[in-house]
Amino acid sequence: MVILGIDPGLAIVGWGIIERRGAVFAPIAYGAVRTPAHTLIEDRLVMIDSDLQQIINKYRPDELAIEELFFNTNSTTAIAVAEARGVILLNAKKNNIKISEYTPLQVKQAVVGYGRADKRQVIAMVTSLLKLKKPPSPDDTADALAIALCHAQCAGSSLASYFNGR
Repeated sequence: MVILGIDPGLAIVGWGIIERRGAVFAPIAYGAVRTPAHTLIEDRLVMIDSDLQQIINKYRPDELAIEELFFNTNSTTAIAVAEARGVILLNAKKNNIKISEYTPLQVKQAVVGYGRADKRQVIAMVTSLLKLKKPPSPDDTADALAIALCHAQCAGSSLASYFNGR
């Protein structure tokens, strides 16, 4: 199974594609979609959609795993990121890609074994589990790979149904 993990954002959308072969996970590609500051939001959303479509066309993922949004304070940022997330979900749906959603706590629990792990611990585990020569950068890319790993570990198990509220 080829999984596209997404860490949604407006300025940076982290993405990572892994393949799960049994209990083995292999990285295929990863990176970040970046949109320029001081650009109209609708133009940034078009850039995200276009770049994501190119990634999907090139790697043909079977499933998409995306992080659920969690914001404490800045509602303006939350709305913009939610709009970007909506574009990502729409793109996946239009490409008939199965979508699964995970909270940051669920991702950390699946990848590190501790739901309150810090970013440094997540990056270290992603680097180790995927046998990467160096830690993925930026952090959004590492998060996207962690989301893909979370899904790879949960997909097909009762955990997937639990995590996705079914």
